[in-house]
Amino acid sequence: MKQFNLIYHNDEAFVEELGEIRKWRAEHASYTTVFRIYSQDMEQAHIAHVCGILDAEMPDALYFGCTSNANILDGVLTREKIILTCTIYEYETTQAALLQFPFLEENCKEDVRALRQYCEANPWVQAIEMVATIMDMSMKVFCDEMSKLREDIQVFGGGAFNPDMDDETAAVFSKGNGFLAHGIVFLLLGGRDFHVYSRFISGWKPLKRKFRITKAEKSVLYELDGKPAFDVYHKFLNIEKNDKFFSNTLEFPFFMERDGIDILRCPLAVNEDDSFVMSSDMEEGAIVRLAYGDPETILRSIRQDGQKIADFRPQVVQTFSCAARRAFWGDRNISEETALFHKVAPTAGFYTHGEFIRINGNMLNFNVTLVIVAAREGDAANGEPVTFYDAKVDNLEKIPMIWRFVSFIEASTAELEEMNKKMALTAITDGLTKLYNRAEIERRIRETLGKGSGVVSLIMMDIDNFKRVNDVYGHKEGDHVIIGLSDVLRGITEKIKDASVGRWGGEEFMVLLPDHDVLDAMDVAEEIRAAFAERAFDKAGNQTISVGVTQARVGELADTLYSRVDKALYEAKAAGKNCVVRLD
Repeated sequence: MKQFNLIYHNDEAFVEELGEIRKWRAEHASYTTVFRIYSQDMEQAHIAHVCGILDAEMPDALYFGCTSNANILDGVLTREKIILTCTIYEYETTQAALLQFPFLEENCKEDVRALRQYCEANPWVQAIEMVATIMDMSMKVFCDEMSKLREDIQVFGGGAFNPDMDDETAAVFSKGNGFLAHGIVFLLLGGRDFHVYSRFISGWKPLKRKFRITKAEKSVLYELDGKPAFDVYHKFLNIEKNDKFFSNTLEFPFFMERDGIDILRCPLAVNEDDSFVMSSDMEEGAIVRLAYGDPETILRSIRQDGQKIADFRPQVVQTFSCAARRAFWGDRNISEETALFHKVAPTAGFYTHGEFIRINGNMLNFNVTLVIVAAREGDAANGEPVTFYDAKVDNLEKIPMIWRFVSFIEASTAELEEMNKKMALTAITDGLTKLYNRAEIERRIRETLGKGSGVVSLIMMDIDNFKRVNDVYGHKEGDHVIIGLSDVLRGITEKIKDASVGRWGGEEFMVLLPDHDVLDAMDVAEEIRAAFAERAFDKAGNQTISVGVTQARVGELADTLYSRVDKALYEAKAAGKNCVVRLD
């Protein structure tokens, strides 16, 4: 596999460069040739002119491309309007094909079905590269359909864009298919000697605080945790509605969980109702977290993942980088992300409106992300290992002070959350038994009765002759007996759905059984009685309990239910203790 990176300056120079490529092909084994064209020049006639030269000078070559926000050539941002990469596949077994379709939300299913049919008929397909116009489109249906492709097929690519991020016009094109302002192009690649490796890199780090999307429609995010979306940025980050809003939110975009992967989403603008226009789809019910990015942290991620690319020993590297990353870094520094890849293999690409990659079979649409694709033909070359990044040049152990501060805040927040959980649990549990206290078990009973649906049963019990245990063996042994009964209750009720158990007072306990009738409750009560009777204590030996059982009547209030189950317990005591009595 051989790659030439080209710039279109003028016809004469371009034809001369194509002549050099033809000469190289004549002197080396060469089969399929593919040109990728990325253009910041939005004039269709200009792009068509370049394509016309390709048709004339290299009629057997495939070509495709799109308009872009900016281009990457030899690993760095270039200000050249039109760049081309020429990839020559040197193995006869490597195959390639182009498919182009109109691309709208209403027809994207049909596009993907046609693609899937082609892949099923051509098992050589291993990888699909795509460029598409995706402005103002929901990508969910498309991604769901793409996830149905054969599991072994890798997919990657980017959204066509415009040099002006506020301009929604974009286009894709390919050999023999012309231009589409709403279109998608697939390059299919494969063969037994073709190898590809794709990864995504964000570099932003998620903060711990989670929010749930409670209202969203396509790329408009209305509410988080039931509150206007802007409240999160204003409350937690003190970000205001001004001309710096977009640049500020680039430092703190959202991570949205999808298919087990954190996907970056960036607010582009805030509306009058405090909703956000997001960079891509937001899904109601999804969990999001604010993320934090700083240059050094991002570069650390790129260096780590870059070494994995280097270890693959690629012959070419493609990059699909979000235009938002370019805005984050600025043109002066953006190439720090991609320049190192060119030391591994010829590197080119473009700045996108959204990035695509398939992970574990799932097609995902990213934002603010860098997708790296490494390819080669044949086995990995022998020789010295490739070092992607020399740590001697810049100390990798350096951690920005702001990230240390964020880590401190997160650790402190985690401790506070854990302390609050413990305090909340203490407020509703009995100190000795760790079961619910009376206030909490009563609250649960009243809440269950208030729902007014389904049967509800109560079990109330009392340790027999408990005063004698305290008098003869001491209060410490009495505590052991109470804890012993609580252990029996916990072990039995934890197997029962929605059961709640609490200490009613002293040696009395109450069990709430929603969706269980009195017959079920009798079985549970008997199991508790028998299990406790078999339990022996160090000093007090075996002890017993008396148990009352009842079922709530339709519309019954809690107080009358308490009175009846207490009466059932009294009758169990009167019947000789160590027994279960039911009272309807």
